[in-house]
Amino acid sequence: MDIQSLLAELKHERDRIEQAISALEGLGKGGRTTAKGRKGRRHMSAEARARISAAMKKRWAARKKAA
Repeated sequence: MDIQSLLAELKHERDRIEQAISALEGLGKGGRTTAKGRKGRRHMSAEARARISAAMKKRWAARKKAA
């Protein structure tokens, strides 16, 4: 597996885990919470989207070749 795509997947998973932790911590306080300092959705640059797209296409080609 390509290192760049692996890093992108791990960073995405880390962001999801951080959001889940923040939400659970907020439940203990009894109030509504939002992500620390973030408002709205995060946006990915066109360059990052292109990198991830290329990595996924490479991964899919490898899986198809193996099958």
